[in-house]
Amino acid sequence: MNHANKLDSGICQHIADVQINASQPETNLPAGYPPQYPPAAFQVLTGFETNNKYELKNSLGQRVYFAAEDTDCCTRNCCGSARPFNMKIIDNMGQEVIVLERPLRCTSCCCPCCLQEIEIQAPPGVPVGYVIQTWHPCLPKFTIQNEKKEDVLKITGPCLVCSCCGDVDFEIKSLDEATIVGKISKHWTGLLKEAFTDADNFGIQFPLDLDVKMKAVMLGACFLIDFMFFERSGNPEQRSGVW
Repeated sequence: MNHANKLDSGICQHIADVQINASQPETNLPAGYPPQYPPAAFQVLTGFETNNKYELKNSLGQRVYFAAEDTDCCTRNCCGSARPFNMKIIDNMGQEVIVLERPLRCTSCCCPCCLQEIEIQAPPGVPVGYVIQTWHPCLPKFTIQNEKKEDVLKITGPCLVCSCCGDVDFEIKSLDEATIVGKISKHWTGLLKEAFTDADNFGIQFPLDLDVKMKAVMLGACFLIDFMFFERSGNPEQRSGVW
């Protein structure tokens, strides 16, 4: 079975309802996953930005993928949450199955000509879709595109993106925005964890019959939303988002 076929079957089975947990403790990591990293509290208390790492779980809580950011120290600490990055997603066998590439873009809607975006490659080196921020004065909006850069779906977030004692939902909608087909949720994890760590939990829900490539693109959308709205940074001015 070639790499692309393995990716298709794995995503079809596991990404109908995905949980993404950031900065989890290192336990039973697959071969190829970056070893030992500072705990999330270290980053929050010192302001020293570290590479983000994630566990991806299915609806049963089983780990199916791992993701690790690949950026240098200077980029992380100078650009903060607005930094460009490569995110490598590997399976439990240590094989790289998806790569996310985020270029450096503007961090304010006051400059609508160069807003946030991310490219999704699956397998690595083969673009299957893009997530493009859509200009709006108040709401976080994104357009999901296929490998030909044709619009497929829309994502709309709340006017006030604040995780305070409740989940924050970004709705996945049809192109005309008349039908909600799924959502990306930032889950509330409790006061202490939210205040004193940089660990976040996300969930993705979308139809089982959604094209497998678009399922991978939805993962990219989740990571972009995390960095834009929920990533802690030593300098608040470095945070991207609507404003």
